[in-house]
Amino acid sequence: MGDPLQPGLYIVATPIGNLGDITLRALDVLRRCDGVACEDTRVTGKLLKHHGISQPLWRYDDHSGEKDRARLVDSMRSKAVALVSDAGTPLVSDPGYRLVSDAREAGVPITTLPGACAAIAGLTLSGLPNDRFLFAGFLPAKEKARREALDELAGLDATLVFYETGPRLTKSLAAIADWDPQRSVCVARELTKLYEEARRGSADELFEHYTDHPAKGEIVLLIGPPEERTASEADIDDLLRELLAAMSPSKAAAEAARRTGRRKAELYPRAMELKA
Repeated sequence: MGDPLQPGLYIVATPIGNLGDITLRALDVLRRCDGVACEDTRVTGKLLKHHGISQPLWRYDDHSGEKDRARLVDSMRSKAVALVSDAGTPLVSDPGYRLVSDAREAGVPITTLPGACAAIAGLTLSGLPNDRFLFAGFLPAKEKARREALDELAGLDATLVFYETGPRLTKSLAAIADWDPQRSVCVARELTKLYEEARRGSADELFEHYTDHPAKGEIVLLIGPPEERTASEADIDDLLRELLAAMSPSKAAAEAARRTGRRKAELYPRAMELKA
């Protein structure tokens, strides 16, 4: 069994699918800790049972309040508490960061144990550029908010990484196709499991595929960086005229800048001329 762990918080990455994807160090900490804070005791219980481990499980999830967190942090002064999520690395798109923040403020020793992460696994499978990438959590569920989130990231020269769910996937793909049809997109799903899939193409192509073959399971949705685009002055004028039919010169210039890679400040005077 080994000696007890020193009191404190231990952030432990767990498998994202295949139960074998866990480090020897993580298993050692889970065996020797005093208890495990987890999102779902059933999910974590299954993992521990698979590896022959029996530990007290304490629920800590999105619904846990400040008092729950304070009690857990207080227990870390005399106990070794392991923090896990249902899958992957804790704090990556889950509520654990509040617990870590409070533990740090309380002077509790914190140790992290790296391991599986769906965002990174999806990125490695996608074949999209990975020298610069941004993990942006989940795209908003509502159409307007989803478009605003994409617009906010439009000029970033990096691969965009999102988490997504099966029921919402086609809506997100349709939004991406409308937002920037030239981007390369990848849907990575069922990672590390029997039916692991990484399908890449345009948003339109993937929309058609997943409309005919609805996706299940956890999904990583990746959008490649914008390609360098060159447009002639005539092309830009045509684009501005089209946009001016539906929006103000300022908004038309901003949208044309997004689509062409030109600066809004350069396009706005021409939009005003065409409007006049």
